[in-house]
Amino acid sequence: MKKRDVRGERVFKIQFYTYRSMEESDPPFMEFYKNLFDNLDESMKKNNDGGESYEVEEWELPMIDLGRLDRGGREGAACKREIAEASRKWGFFQVKNHGISQGVLEKMRFEQIKVFRKRYDEKMSDSGELNFPVGSYRWGTPSATCLKQLAWSEAFHVPLTDISNMGGVTSLSTTMEQFATAVSNLAETLVEILAGELGHKYDFFKDNCLPSTCYLRMNRYPPCPVAPEVFGLMPHTDSDFLTILYQDEIGGLQLVKDGKWISVKPNKEALIINIGDLFQAWSNDVYKSVEHRVVANKRTERFSTAFFFCPSYDTMIQSCVENSIYRNFSFKEFRQQVQDDVKRYGYKIGLPRFIL
Repeated sequence: MKKRDVRGERVFKIQFYTYRSMEESDPPFMEFYKNLFDNLDESMKKNNDGGESYEVEEWELPMIDLGRLDRGGREGAACKREIAEASRKWGFFQVKNHGISQGVLEKMRFEQIKVFRKRYDEKMSDSGELNFPVGSYRWGTPSATCLKQLAWSEAFHVPLTDISNMGGVTSLSTTMEQFATAVSNLAETLVEILAGELGHKYDFFKDNCLPSTCYLRMNRYPPCPVAPEVFGLMPHTDSDFLTILYQDEIGGLQLVKDGKWISVKPNKEALIINIGDLFQAWSNDVYKSVEHRVVANKRTERFSTAFFFCPSYDTMIQSCVENSIYRNFSFKEFRQQVQDDVKRYGYKIGLPRFIL
């Protein structure tokens, strides 16, 4: 009698279950955006005949060891200068020894994956067991008029103060609170350094960037059968002061450096930091808010969690120096202009709208 390959059966069952789970959990991109895919064959033919390729050179971002800050003296001062220099020249950098334990990061990823494995209808429901605030779940791009404006991704967008209201103590809410507290502290440290390197105190950010105005965004980029015809996230800049990103090892994040797109080499030991539009305006173009995107992957899903350091809507953004490049504007005005431009043109224009 032939011996059964129990291990093989088990592997098959796990793979089949995972495939079915992903299939049932994925948003219905192809069905919902069917009109955008009508001319897909022609678009793919054009791409194969020499269209733009998203396979670009892979670079490592500047790596900054924040453990040096604790040593103070010349070493601490040098670390602060490196943070400011990377913010000027790159607008992006990565940090290690950032004070967030690997245990918290791993728990965050574990809970995030569990959430996205829920059925699509559960994620869409505002009254389901997930207990996220109404409207937290988002996917695709409702305003897209062509494939290049479609984001092949899904996300939960949660203000920090709403995490504690997610239906009591759960492993998800507890982990999100631990993560949010840790990245908030890191953001405050970095912003205080960046303000100090320009000769200013942290008071403006301390008074205007509160837990009620900052938020987490848990992202998932499902496998995309029509990559590279769509992006995971189309090219954009961030509409905040500072973003902290915890990503997996899959890769896909790309940014503009010296006028060309480069791919960011993943590093599981590091967090990625990038400057947002508001910090560029406040610093009078000293620190750079750099265009970036996420490319879609045909076979592999990608996860990331981002923290956005934002002010209240009525906060006035004005340069910290005289002879400003930008006129004064409120965060509410900036967000409204971005929304209007996306609705009208399909993409964000951002800071150029506010140049004097």
